[in-house]
Amino acid sequence: MSASVQIGVLVPLSRPGWAESGRHLLAGLELAAREVNADGGIAGKPLELIVRDTAADPRKAETAVDELAGLGVVALAGEYHSVVARTAAARADALGVPFLCSSAVLDALTEGPTDWVARIPPAQSRGWRIYADFLLKEGHSRIAVAAQANVYWASGTRILREHLAAHGGTVIDLDLSTLTPEAVGDELAENGATALLLLAGYPEPAVSIVRAVRGDRRVAGILIGAPAGQPELAEWAAQLGADAAGIPFLRYLPDRFGPLGARVGTALREQLAEAPSFVAFEGYDTIAVLAEALRAHGTDRARVAASWPHLAVEGTRGLIRFSRVPGIGVWQWAWAPIQVVDRDPVEPARFRVRHAP
Repeated sequence: MSASVQIGVLVPLSRPGWAESGRHLLAGLELAAREVNADGGIAGKPLELIVRDTAADPRKAETAVDELAGLGVVALAGEYHSVVARTAAARADALGVPFLCSSAVLDALTEGPTDWVARIPPAQSRGWRIYADFLLKEGHSRIAVAAQANVYWASGTRILREHLAAHGGTVIDLDLSTLTPEAVGDELAENGATALLLLAGYPEPAVSIVRAVRGDRRVAGILIGAPAGQPELAEWAAQLGADAAGIPFLRYLPDRFGPLGARVGTALREQLAEAPSFVAFEGYDTIAVLAEALRAHGTDRARVAASWPHLAVEGTRGLIRFSRVPGIGVWQWAWAPIQVVDRDPVEPARFRVRHAP
């Protein structure tokens, strides 16, 4: 019998994964685990995180899930990239290992309904519709989307197109498999779009596109947006300098933290030596939920998975409850807070809330 209660953790910690997001996610997971252990652990045993780097590679994630399941982890947690989380969720479902997804929003996280998978962040359809509402509120109805080819970006484009079309808006596709960053500016100059959304990987090609468009006088007034959240982390500002500001993105934080969120935010800032992103809070909340499930329902995998609809856990950003949401196959925290924010052009280290439904 293991001397600890083990949770398998999937995080992108190396390229081509967004390693900075992975670092923030892991910081939140680890902080919560330390606090669980300081409070007596799980039935007197310490909680242990077994960490595996996915590097944004679905094949690595699948291998990691198989390995962790074989090691006897009671549950899986983590992941940031939706295409990776989808593979991990499918494998966890097949093996009968509960998986609490920390930070991936793709609606179709699984092919069909499953009781083995639950999710902390809001579904992409909810967040990206709110982002579309923000664009319309700001007077943007002709939107160019510079997108790479994968299921996450394709899903985001579809959500935006359908929601904007219902309100008289138009989405113009810019295929990044054929366009250079400089050619994106050429397309914008011709098609009359007033906003450009970056549905592209970080740092490239997203950084190069921002530089090219910001340096193109023909499209000087265009709004650049990044709904997936690339501008949240400090690395974005370090890469782009003044060009990093004024690019709205989705952030899953409340307007104001309660006592738990404020305390955790302070601890995360000390641990990271920088402001924690929303991803770090998602990590903390993931372990808080799993710890409650394990304490209340035991360490049997099937009992953990059966506990999702019965949990009510005070998280850093509100009370976390899971329910079945139409069109979503996993147990979903339906009401995670959502904001549209950007970096203040006057003070790029400060974030401005542009829209909060």
